Amino acid sequence: MSDTSIPDVPTPPGTVRRVGRWAVGTSRGEDFAVSRRCRHQLADMSKGTVDADGCLVCPWHASRYDVRTGRMVDGPRGFFFYRGPTPGYSALVLSYAKHLALRVGRVVRTAGRITVQR
Repeated sequence: MSDTSIPDVPTPPGTVRRVGRWAVGTSRGEDFAVSRRCRHQLADMSKGTVDADGCLVCPWHASRYDVRTGRMVDGPRGFFFYRGPTPGYSALVLSYAKHLALRVGRVVRTAGRITVQR
């Protein structure tokens, strides 16, 4: 089953974009698609970035996700409107997020368009 498709246009490295319910980008030279809502406070992951390690970084509090599995690998660095150290809180979020991974889809490029399939 596929969601909405968008035109397949070149994007700068580290860029993530929205394709229907998915956040789509490139990590380590490979396309990825994951569900759009961060497991911390539901930020839109299509507004995130891909870091040098190939992880998807949440735009609100910098939680990091492995795009191959959808699992959070680093907890948030803040909550609500605060950005900064939160060691105990980050560990708590990371522990429950391990059981609530982002959904992972498959990116399909055809006829100049990008579509995501589950």
